[in-house]
Amino acid sequence: MKSLTVRIYYEDTDSGGVVYYANYLKYLERGRTEYLRERDFEQRQLAEQAGLAFAVRSLSAEYLKPAKLDDLIEVHTVVEDLGRAQVTFAQSIRRGNDTLLTATVRVACLDLTKGKVTAMPKPIHEKLKA
Repeated sequence: MKSLTVRIYYEDTDSGGVVYYANYLKYLERGRTEYLRERDFEQRQLAEQAGLAFAVRSLSAEYLKPAKLDDLIEVHTVVEDLGRAQVTFAQSIRRGNDTLLTATVRVACLDLTKGKVTAMPKPIHEKLKA
């Protein structure tokens, strides 16, 4: 599991000081990006050198409690299911002992030149499987 700490800034909130719902998706994206980076796969490197990208195919999120201005939250990311061409991540956002959001995010591996889903290269698949 990968954990990423994020501070909530004024720009993240609505007029009531509560995080705007769409911003949670940004935090989830950062969590998945750092999960890959921790395994030596950077998004830019995958695109430039391998012609690959991971794109969200589906997402289910349940908003349980609000994050607020100046909170420190943690984005937790773990692989829930791994196929040859897609990965399903289980993610949560927490503040201390409180779970604020749970999400299941399915991403597909894309061949950028063809614009189509493709099987992940074996080294990527193996590192995600570990």
